[in-house]
Amino acid sequence: MDTNTAGSSANGASDAKIAAIARFRESDHFTRDEKAALALTEGMTVTPVNVTDEVFAEAQACFTNEQLVELVATIAMENNRARSN
Repeated sequence: MDTNTAGSSANGASDAKIAAIARFRESDHFTRDEKAALALTEGMTVTPVNVTDEVFAEAQACFTNEQLVELVATIAMENNRARSN
């Protein structure tokens, strides 16, 4: 079982929302903030990193500077963990 799926389910994500993650931009299952966080995550996860000005501007519109620091740090930590495991 995918541990991220299990964790998401345990924390209240519906099966429909989990199934829609690959097409989060077009899905009605995600809020604007969630879409901004997912787009930032996607941009930081690809190699080489590709966070466009538009993606970062949307994240800035949705989150405070403090929240962005925490979000970016969490994304970086998870990327490192995934690549190390």
